[in-house]
Amino acid sequence: YRDLHTFELQAPTRLIEWAHGSRVCVAGYGQSDGNEILQLIPPPTLLTKETQGLCPERDFKVECGGFSERPVYSLKYVLDTSLLVTSGPPDSSLQVWQVSAEDSDVIKSVSHIAAENDTGQSWAKIATISARAPWVLHGSRLDRVQITEVESRKNVYTAASGGSEELSGLAFLDCNTLLLCCATGQLCLADIRQPQNLVEAVSVPSAPCSEQWCMGTRHGAQGLEPSSQPVARLSSRGLLTLTDLRKTSEFLALAKARVPSPGSGAEFLCVSWAPALEGCLAISGFDGTVHVYDTQSWDSSGREAEPIFVHKGHAFGGAGGSGDPPLVTVHTWHLQKPRTLLSAASDGSLHVWDWVQPCGKC
Repeated sequence: YRDLHTFELQAPTRLIEWAHGSRVCVAGYGQSDGNEILQLIPPPTLLTKETQGLCPERDFKVECGGFSERPVYSLKYVLDTSLLVTSGPPDSSLQVWQVSAEDSDVIKSVSHIAAENDTGQSWAKIATISARAPWVLHGSRLDRVQITEVESRKNVYTAASGGSEELSGLAFLDCNTLLLCCATGQLCLADIRQPQNLVEAVSVPSAPCSEQWCMGTRHGAQGLEPSSQPVARLSSRGLLTLTDLRKTSEFLALAKARVPSPGSGAEFLCVSWAPALEGCLAISGFDGTVHVYDTQSWDSSGREAEPIFVHKGHAFGGAGGSGDPPLVTVHTWHLQKPRTLLSAASDGSLHVWDWVQPCGKC
């Protein structure tokens, strides 16, 4: 490691979200009332663009916080506002939160966004954008996807689909184009200017019916078409696919990650592209580790890929609340520092780490 910071949360968290001013938002997912939502100030070394060496202050600090009556399974910061949007069981409604002003340390609930035809639906996956107005894209199934204006709660768009597959993720590619990923691995493109047209699905390699998938999208450089950026999909067996949305008939690359077989499920699967490293992605959700891969040498053979770095800090941090070894529940990349990641685990540990660059690697 070049650097490693740790912070112990009061409860397990399954999400990390960058907020304004390089703040970090986390939230608990326990089943009891009183799940914390916290905004943390990172250690000073993470707030500078250049590595400053030794620093006397190495801890996160709680800047403000609040409590949710329901588990928080997804949280997104709404860019250019002081609002957070969360979702979680028992239904697919959303909760909107106001991050406090400087003279207060409270994150308070300000509104509730109900989903249409919500009977029997699971918690909603969410994405936000503020290119035109603060919007939230949300839904739990392919035929329940909509865009809502956060502040007015006005419905902006509802996708038309005959399928009812469960969603594992969704994303804005730009202010008009949406990407939806089903738990079966199926990808669908939608254009809000053509609500009746949900574009063809992109298949995945044949796999057992029980296999679950998630996706990670990559934001390109300014002036580059979003559709030209590859979409990564990760399965509960550790299969990784890279797809160019401009040519969906074939894979850009196919590889097998060196991970253990999943145990109880695939609810914590996570794959993400590095925003400041070409061709690098990270995966987690199988055990107490985070794997980083350089995809630039991958082909369509599907052979096992060698990670360039494995973060094992959570695995050695002790047992989780159930007595089982800690499981990494989520990870995310630092927005400016190329090889810096944040990860959280089921034992409440939050790690920020930066690995030494191997010779010839990203």
